[in-house]
Amino acid sequence: MNSKEVRNSFINFFREKEHKVVPSSPVVPYNDPTLLFTNAGMNQFKDVFLGTGTRDYTRAVDSQKCIRAGGKHNDLEEVGMDGYHHTFFEMLGNWSFGDYYKKEAITWAWELLTFVWKLPKEKLWVTVFETDEEAFEIWKNETDIDPKHILRFGEKDNFWEMGDTGPCGPCSEINYDFTIEGCKAEDINSGNEDVIEIWNLVFIQYNRKKDGELEPLPKKHVDTGMGFERVVRVLQDKNSNYETDLFTPLINKITELTGKKYEGENISSVNAIADHIRALTFAISDGAIPSNEGRGYVLRRILRRASRLARKLDFHKPILFQLVDTVVENFGEAYPEIIEKKDFTKEVIKAEEESFQITLDKGIKLFNEVAGSLKGTKIFPGLDAFKLYDTFGFPLDLTEVMAKEQGLKVDLLKFEEEMSKQKDRGRDARKDKLNLEMGVEIFDFLNENLSNQVKYNPYDVTDEPDEQEKNIAVGKTEEGKYIAVIDENPFYSESGGQINDTGKIILEDSKEVSITDSQKYFLVLSDDKHSLESIIQGNDLYPVKGKVVLDIPRRRSIERNHSATHLVHEALRRVLGSHVKQLGSLVHNEYLRFDFPHFHKVTDIEIKEIENMVNSKIRERIEVHTDADISIEEANKIPNVKKFFGEKYGDKVRVVHIDDKFSIEFCGGTHVKNTDDIGLFKIIKEESIASGTRRIFARTGEGITAYLNERISDIEKIMNELPGKYSTDFVAAINSISYDISKADFRNAEMMKKLMLAQDGTLASLYESREIYLEEKKQTERELLKQSLSKIFGKLDEIIFRSNKENGFDVIAARMDLNSMEEFKEIGDELRKKVNNGVALIAAVLNGKINLVCAVSDNLIKDRSLNAGKIVSEAAKELGGGGGGKPHLATAGAKDIVKLDEVLGPIA
Repeated sequence: MNSKEVRNSFINFFREKEHKVVPSSPVVPYNDPTLLFTNAGMNQFKDVFLGTGTRDYTRAVDSQKCIRAGGKHNDLEEVGMDGYHHTFFEMLGNWSFGDYYKKEAITWAWELLTFVWKLPKEKLWVTVFETDEEAFEIWKNETDIDPKHILRFGEKDNFWEMGDTGPCGPCSEINYDFTIEGCKAEDINSGNEDVIEIWNLVFIQYNRKKDGELEPLPKKHVDTGMGFERVVRVLQDKNSNYETDLFTPLINKITELTGKKYEGENISSVNAIADHIRALTFAISDGAIPSNEGRGYVLRRILRRASRLARKLDFHKPILFQLVDTVVENFGEAYPEIIEKKDFTKEVIKAEEESFQITLDKGIKLFNEVAGSLKGTKIFPGLDAFKLYDTFGFPLDLTEVMAKEQGLKVDLLKFEEEMSKQKDRGRDARKDKLNLEMGVEIFDFLNENLSNQVKYNPYDVTDEPDEQEKNIAVGKTEEGKYIAVIDENPFYSESGGQINDTGKIILEDSKEVSITDSQKYFLVLSDDKHSLESIIQGNDLYPVKGKVVLDIPRRRSIERNHSATHLVHEALRRVLGSHVKQLGSLVHNEYLRFDFPHFHKVTDIEIKEIENMVNSKIRERIEVHTDADISIEEANKIPNVKKFFGEKYGDKVRVVHIDDKFSIEFCGGTHVKNTDDIGLFKIIKEESIASGTRRIFARTGEGITAYLNERISDIEKIMNELPGKYSTDFVAAINSISYDISKADFRNAEMMKKLMLAQDGTLASLYESREIYLEEKKQTERELLKQSLSKIFGKLDEIIFRSNKENGFDVIAARMDLNSMEEFKEIGDELRKKVNNGVALIAAVLNGKINLVCAVSDNLIKDRSLNAGKIVSEAAKELGGGGGGKPHLATAGAKDIVKLDEVLGPIA
């Protein structure tokens, strides 16, 4: 059977046994932020085993896409070195959720392997958990396996656990013997490459409690996983997974592109490249993007490892993107999503390859220089490994592989030391200056005590200012930082991209103190008016009374921009593709900023489509609903909820809903109550900030008013540049628009849009008027230059006429009065036309600097070896400058105006 037939045969076998055929989940586990990648077939059923979810079926079968290249399950270093390790693989599986159990799982497995696929029974060995008598007896009595081929193993090999606590149970593994003479019992689970596990049957029957005790589950489950690549190798009787039709099309394409044969030392490199392009294609198709963090960095490591292996095959151009078509041809039928994302996947991979190509050769050169300089040691310096990582983008494991090839080991302790130093530098740069400067007594007090004494609640803020007088504790650090503590803090503390709130404290004597920053448990003050100096002595906290006033208009502007950020996130995904995700954001009171992966400039048409989608949601007047402080388990069950891999979520989270069919996100920020509160949304800038990463800036609400006023300033600036007759017609229109802006309510999105369109029309007409003016100005300048040159060329004729004869040719040296560089540039060409047998050096002083031009006729270049470049260079050197050019025409600049006549005199 070919591989497609094997996959279909497995699925159809269990379909006939009333199993629901379930599609593979993505390799990017969006509903499980604890995982880098989907690494087993059970991942999509994890909630069922944990008892937090259900399905409308009790039996399932699937072929699951998996990646193991980071975290606990990391096969990256082994890939290419043997015949069975992979970063990407498929896991065939059948499942029972409280339905059938051990007997059916074991007998059906035996039926498929020996009756349907007709594998030789003497080649099969099975293992069971050492105390699992039930499984042992089923194998012995319900199948015709050789009883000597049933072996018992301990917890390490035959007991499966999801984690330190939770569902678990014994398992039974089926192994295949590739040896010619037949393996022995001691070869099972020994690491022998010719005796491999092909199927694992897991019987989930216990729950492990925190104290380690096992308690029986109310329902028992079956979770099986068969390594697809391994079983295809068995059925196709190959010595390696790479010899099967899952890999041979890729291997053939790689050898075709590189011109290298699949033999000798080339085999491991070709195998690894073939493996890695499968992982990259499936991961990128499912929404992962190479980056410097999390799963993105794993992909970048895989890609760069493959690029370097291509170098070993003497291929120095991007190769991986050229292999995507082959992956799609072979796997598109089973996984149609890779067909849909093919072009995008190629673009991402090509951009990454091209970026790494720039530094790859330099990094390899440095590595070879360092490795070649090592004398009497087999340790590659950690400092150089860090330089390869930091400067040339070499992942550590790539350097380790290169070192291993030369019999070296990397000094990991020194590498980690340098990494730690870099992290410390970054942490110090980002750390809040307040924390760095905080006096010890207050700092300890705040950390140890305030979290229990201060209630942080920035979410229930009304539009009415709080006029109630409060008890406030104020203090001053040794470095002069003022702080205030209140029992209930409504000021938002900067988090998740949203900036902090500000405001003021009004003391009993009506003196005001600005609140410039807010932490969860205290406020940071700016005592510009010295209102606190007489109150605070030393580092203690002092009680005062006063009103604490939050800047509510500023807060509302922030909320508008935050809710708009959620809307634009989803709009970007729908317009540009599902690969878009938040890489960074800033929610400011004046604007919002959003960073996302994308490998093209966002076009004007796409920007308009994104704006229209966001504004459409705003016009729908959608109520913004927040699930406050719900359990992380409950939040994870919400369909299509956005969350961020690597983000450390607590036991309780907040989830913001803006139309459950459009935007649902984990978010601890503050938001509008209704999308109508946002007003108009407008993208004002789009740019690239790194390879494959784009950034947009946008404004909403009052920010639109500010944007319109900024554009009025731009318009007025252009008008001021133009003479009256070109700008007079626009004065009335601009005054009218300015007046309308001053009166407009930013909440009236339609009015703001009309004003923006009016500005667009005025700007377009103004630009057109400016183009007419500039063209007319150029025409006038050309006419004036023409008239000026006529006089200058007349003077040049007089200079040439009065020139000296030296050795039968004209020698011309003169200073001319010119008005512009345009006039000076014309002199050189004119000299070449008029000096047919001679050499000329003309000088002009413009803007306090000497400009020299030298021309030599062709006959003197040929017969006398005269060179304009050398002549002008020598003259400029005498005048404190320099220059040069071609033998027939050259220019120079100098600054010693006083010596100019002295230098020109002898020549003339």
